[in-house]
Amino acid sequence: MTTTAAAYAAPSAKAPLERTTIPRRVVGEHDVLIDIKYAGICHSDIHASTDGWGEGIYPMVPGHEIAGVVTGTGPGVTRYRVGDRVGVGVFVDSCRTCDNCAQGLEQYCLKGTTSTYNARDKNGEPTYGGYSTHIVVDENYVVRIPDALSLDVAAPLLCAGVTLYSPLRHWNAGPGKKVAVVGLGGLGHLGVKIAHALGAEVTVLSQSLRKQADGLRLGADHYYATSDPNTFEQLAGSFDLVVSTVSAPLDLDAYLGLLRTDGALVNVGIPEEPVSLDLFSLVSGRKTLAGSSLGGIAETQEMLDFCAEHGFGAEIELIRADQINEAYERVLASDVRYRFVIDTATI
Repeated sequence: MTTTAAAYAAPSAKAPLERTTIPRRVVGEHDVLIDIKYAGICHSDIHASTDGWGEGIYPMVPGHEIAGVVTGTGPGVTRYRVGDRVGVGVFVDSCRTCDNCAQGLEQYCLKGTTSTYNARDKNGEPTYGGYSTHIVVDENYVVRIPDALSLDVAAPLLCAGVTLYSPLRHWNAGPGKKVAVVGLGGLGHLGVKIAHALGAEVTVLSQSLRKQADGLRLGADHYYATSDPNTFEQLAGSFDLVVSTVSAPLDLDAYLGLLRTDGALVNVGIPEEPVSLDLFSLVSGRKTLAGSSLGGIAETQEMLDFCAEHGFGAEIELIRADQINEAYERVLASDVRYRFVIDTATI
């Protein structure tokens, strides 16, 4: 059985999003019904809806940065009650039995997670994301948004926030560590805030100095333009950790040259094109080239609590639903500071 919800969907690859209605499953034993208040626009929404990362499932309702309020619960739900402020991130299910799921690393489920949108659930039905009025999700894949965070600035934390929090914690960013964040966009600006709150010395590496004032305001100690040919020579061997948030291909050899011995270059941005490197860039200094994807449910909750404790959410531009296509164009032009968030009441 299903109900319906209003939503904005891409009817086909590369087509503009348009208002429509979609099916939502009836609330099951362990489900919560969430009235979506705000949904962030992630660059990956654009990749997915244009088939940039492979063939999509259409109509596609993007959105995996979801903040809302519980309006209904199944009879077996124990974690949430009607009225609770909650969030949903990039996935809404996993196998729950593999080694990674057992360790709270559901994002690396060995059998594959069920993405919040552009996927199929265990019944074979397509999943639809947060550009919608409401959603039904198993309580085990829902997190609580602390009262200290406004729902609109909390929404981007469900993807962008935890995508940066997870590698910064895993590679021990903190006092005495020098951390560089590549790119000051939707991901990067939260990386700066989080790394600063963790106590690291933070440097922003951006194409130009256009956003320098913002970077310093957000918590960066230093800011350099990568377009300056002297930057890589000046900063060679400087960092314990470099986190790249950009989705354009990087000169990996150049960025590996910024690392100290035993340093790590971690990629959270994913270019659509393959990248290459000279392995001498790794072996000369016992350096690590790594990737990181999201966080598990427990780590996502930890990240939300951390942000609330330190008094910050995302820097956002609130938009109406009928501005989504314009927002996509502006994201591609790097014309947003720093995350578009949809007021879903306008759907």
